[in-house]
Amino acid sequence: MATAVSPQTDKPDDFEETAQHLVHLDPALLVRDECNAREHDTEPDTKLISSVKELGVEEVISVRPNPDGTYGVFKGWRRAQAAQIANATAEQDGRPVRTVKAFVCADLVGRDGWTRFLSLVENDHRQKMDARDTLKAQELSLVGMDEVDQARAVKAMGLKRGAVNHLRKAQKLNDAVLRQATAGGMDLEQTAQLAEVEGISNATHRLLKALAKDQEEGRGGRGHWDQEFALLMEEQASAKARADATAALQESGVALLSSLPHGQRQSAQPLTDLTTGLGAPLTVDNHHGCHGHCATLDEDNQPVWHCADPAANGHKVRKQPKPPRSAEDEAEAAEKSAERARVVACNRAWKAAAGPRQQFISRLVKGKSLPDEARTFAQQVLLELPEFYGKWASKGNTADVARFLGAKEGEDATAAELAAALPKAKLSNVLFAQVAAAFEADIRDPKTYDMVRYQPAYLWEAPNPQQAAYLLLLEALGQADNGSYALSEVEDQAVAKHRPKTPDAA
Repeated sequence: MATAVSPQTDKPDDFEETAQHLVHLDPALLVRDECNAREHDTEPDTKLISSVKELGVEEVISVRPNPDGTYGVFKGWRRAQAAQIANATAEQDGRPVRTVKAFVCADLVGRDGWTRFLSLVENDHRQKMDARDTLKAQELSLVGMDEVDQARAVKAMGLKRGAVNHLRKAQKLNDAVLRQATAGGMDLEQTAQLAEVEGISNATHRLLKALAKDQEEGRGGRGHWDQEFALLMEEQASAKARADATAALQESGVALLSSLPHGQRQSAQPLTDLTTGLGAPLTVDNHHGCHGHCATLDEDNQPVWHCADPAANGHKVRKQPKPPRSAEDEAEAAEKSAERARVVACNRAWKAAAGPRQQFISRLVKGKSLPDEARTFAQQVLLELPEFYGKWASKGNTADVARFLGAKEGEDATAAELAAALPKAKLSNVLFAQVAAAFEADIRDPKTYDMVRYQPAYLWEAPNPQQAAYLLLLEALGQADNGSYALSEVEDQAVAKHRPKTPDAA
């Protein structure tokens, strides 16, 4: 038989249900209650302030009345502060001055211990949502909104344009990588970019390292991140191109040299070193029906045709076999192989660096005012008319100029038409866009020719003074713009000899 229990008028549940009444309070009357359990990390963050500015404080706070007419907040002090900050600039921003919904708990006056307990329970139970749950909830809420509400919600959550696409991409990451990204401080756009390149080995570590560099500089920019992401995208594109070339060979029925047994790989020779039994050259056309017909891919993903067993298929070696290689020969071959790998890596990095560099140029040109350093640099080039500028101008290709001036992909507007639509004050922006386009054409290909030594060279080894000055200008402008742009590692290597010497170095 159940035992009856006498009702207690002072138990917590009765108090919580009967002693509260909901009112709308002016945030200016709110102060932190001395019994608020949360004593550290009590300041509202930027995300919370953005939300409150846009939507107000949605969740009710809890307060106790004070003798001086103010109210002590023991639940929701960060929200209360965000409301005060939002109201302080509401009039000048054209936003409404809002009140805050609050439970006024008059019966808690004088009950400091219980007030602190209620505050402790609320803060202790406020556990941060799992990162994947947050992404999914944000995406689902935005997808169900019209454009007006979606724009408002994105602003309130502190997100950027394209948030829905970023959210979808970010959710493709597994839980472990997603936790790494969140703990490392990646924002939503960066997390989505990580998802694009996560298949590249060590991509997460490389991007977190780049992000840490940006954070260490403390300017709020993402110059190092942009460079590393561009390099990863280039590596991914290169890997895909090689996979596609490999698949095309397999679909055509050609055996890959790497898939053959070890013995055949050892005896295989390129067709360029072989002839038919009668001494005629072997080509892909006359060798295609041979049982040993196979191929490998070079650095440019082009097939290099081989015969897996020349002797068995009646082929002759074009030249006499080379003498056995000495240890010195082996060392020299290893050195050449390492150098070739370095050249391939640096060429790839140079091409990847063009993306972030040109995006930064576009931002400079579209800005309200062009920095004086950029204007002066453009003027000097246009007045001196260096040889590279004349070569570029003679080709009449102004597509890059139009892109820097804001032309969208597929748009027919020419650079001249876009420039004509700009105000007179933007003339220096137009001139810089033109000079930058000439430089970009001049440095697009990392391979060049050393006219002094009469031999091939690479820009990442020895750019000329004009090219180095261009890169150093962009670096300085990017650092002045809160670190929004930084040179890539390969560009930094290229301009090292052209940097002004410091007094210590002298």
